[in-house]
Amino acid sequence: MSLPDLPFDPSHCLISGSWCAPIAGQTVTLVDPSDGSDLSQIARGQSADIDAAVQAAQNALTGEWGSKTALERGRILTRIGQLVLEHVDLLAELEARDVGKPLTQARADAIALARYLEFYGGAADKVHGETIPYLDGYTVYTLREPHGVTGHIVPWNYPMQIIGRSVGAALAMGNATVLKPAEEACLTALMFAEITRQAGLPDGALNVVPGLGAEAGAALSAHKGVQHISFTGSVATGALVQQAAGANVIPVTLELGGKSPQLVFEDADLEEALPFLVNAGIQNAGQTCSASSRILVQASRYSEVVAAMSERYKALQVGPAMDDLNVGPLISTRQKEIVTGFLEKGSDLQIAAKGQIAGYAPSSGAYVAPHLLLCPDPNHPLAQQEIFGPVQVVIPFQDEADAIAIANGTDYGLVASIWTQNGARQMRLAKALKSGQIFINNYGAGGGVELPFGGVGKSGHGREKGFEALYGFSTLKTVAAKHG
Repeated sequence: MSLPDLPFDPSHCLISGSWCAPIAGQTVTLVDPSDGSDLSQIARGQSADIDAAVQAAQNALTGEWGSKTALERGRILTRIGQLVLEHVDLLAELEARDVGKPLTQARADAIALARYLEFYGGAADKVHGETIPYLDGYTVYTLREPHGVTGHIVPWNYPMQIIGRSVGAALAMGNATVLKPAEEACLTALMFAEITRQAGLPDGALNVVPGLGAEAGAALSAHKGVQHISFTGSVATGALVQQAAGANVIPVTLELGGKSPQLVFEDADLEEALPFLVNAGIQNAGQTCSASSRILVQASRYSEVVAAMSERYKALQVGPAMDDLNVGPLISTRQKEIVTGFLEKGSDLQIAAKGQIAGYAPSSGAYVAPHLLLCPDPNHPLAQQEIFGPVQVVIPFQDEADAIAIANGTDYGLVASIWTQNGARQMRLAKALKSGQIFINNYGAGGGVELPFGGVGKSGHGREKGFEALYGFSTLKTVAAKHG
């Protein structure tokens, strides 16, 4: 099935407000993960294109974009958000076709993108400095100013949401941006770029250079004209990005992997918890950094929880993204091989239940049935390593201390959830768990555009979302005036 008509050429970059072919004239083929067919050709940008994009961003800072007040920046972002809502259907189709996620999930991502822009549009003129009481005869105050040119390297699993929370925040603070979307899925990034043009974003404030990570991504990470890098992706690539940026001594925000647990205590409300226990693990086919891939259950209720989750798993239907079933394909056949490789590593674990791949799903699609596995050993590779697929392990624990030890017993610390009616336990666990976000009797809080997001350990550092993102995309200046 061909793509709908688009108001831009997907094989081009957006630099200084204009669509242009990559300097080397090369392209990369996008593949539809639902059936393995060629979807489109995108630009294979390289270092020369990144150079041009960074120069365009620098020009924007000394030109029209740099002269905008915070109020004016906010109005532009709000206008972009309104146009995103007007293009929700197209954005959802592009995301579903490109990433493979069910259409309903893709539509939710487009609406979330608009919400990020609304939030940051409204917040742009509300980031204030402060005055500091000091010595007699001095007035001291602080200013929050943009870094300058910020680089944004976004992954293929949630392009729209991650663009919203990183590019949106950076623009709100007055930075000029260069975006490198993932080579596996960047159609919504390009459509977003076109929407910003239609909304009147000044030329060069947003520049988009698709391409391979080892080429365009590496060039952006190491570019001497960039003052801040935001990266979301794997731990291994994040380390390379940080090393490259470190040579220029610039700050880096890293949102990396996760092995996020949900802790189910004996007094948990299972009826309330059950949808979260399953959905947080299989959303976007488990290809989510904050996916709940570990379910820790107090031993007294282990069998009950496994039985209830198994019933839901057996009802899960997997199929093409546009059919809008529970689960779509993985992003690629390569990712399918990675996930099936993990399942082979877990062949010693009992399969409690599996979802079903629709019989009509093309054999050329990247489909893996969701798996619920019983895992008595919390040190098993499938309980320690990020799978990035629709696989959850259920691990028993004995008491509170045991639950904390297991939950904290990986290299990651992105999200955790606590299911208990005991208020004192809620507070103890919230403090004891090593994680960037803690949810009590819920998971994800509906996305939470306003809620700071980021991890500890190998889940990364820095925070996105909410006002914390605005602080991260700005630098603090202290002014001390001596007046006698």
